Amino acid sequence: MALHLIKLCVGADSIDDLREWVAQRAMSAIAAGLEPHSIHTTRMVPKRLEELLDGGSLYWVIKGQVQARQNLLDIQTFTDGEGISRCQLILGPEVIETAVQPKRAFQGWRYYPHEDIPRDLHSLGEGVADMPADLRRELSELGLL
Repeated sequence: MALHLIKLCVGADSIDDLREWVAQRAMSAIAAGLEPHSIHTTRMVPKRLEELLDGGSLYWVIKGQVQARQNLLDIQTFTDGEGISRCQLILGPEVIETAVQPKRAFQGWRYYPHEDIPRDLHSLGEGVADMPADLRRELSELGLL
C-alpha cells in the first residue's frame, strides 16, 4: 500500500492559488524543454522512498485543512551550493481536490499513511465537486461528506 507525504502549502490561500503556482512552474518547464511537472525542494530527505514512489502523493494543507494532492513522481537528492543536503519532490502537474480534512500546523513534511488520507473530491459522488467550498467544508465538519 502506498505511503504519502503531507505538507503545509505556505503562501497559498486557496486551491486556485496552488493551481496557478503549479501551472506557472509547468509553463516554465515546458519553455525550458522539460517535462511539465513541478518540483518542491525540502531539506529533509524521506527514508521510505520505495513506499512513497509506489503510488504516493503529496497532500497539501491550505488554511488549516487538507484540500488537495499531487502525485509524487520521483524524489531526488542533491547538495546545494552551501554543502547542505536537499531533496526535490517531483510532482505531477495535476492538482487533485480532496475532501477537506482539518490539520494542525506543523513544520516540514510528515509521512501520511494511506488509512488517514481524505478521499478525492470526484469520488464523493455526483454534484459534490459543484458545491461551494464553504458548504463542502461545513458538511465535512459535520461528518456528512
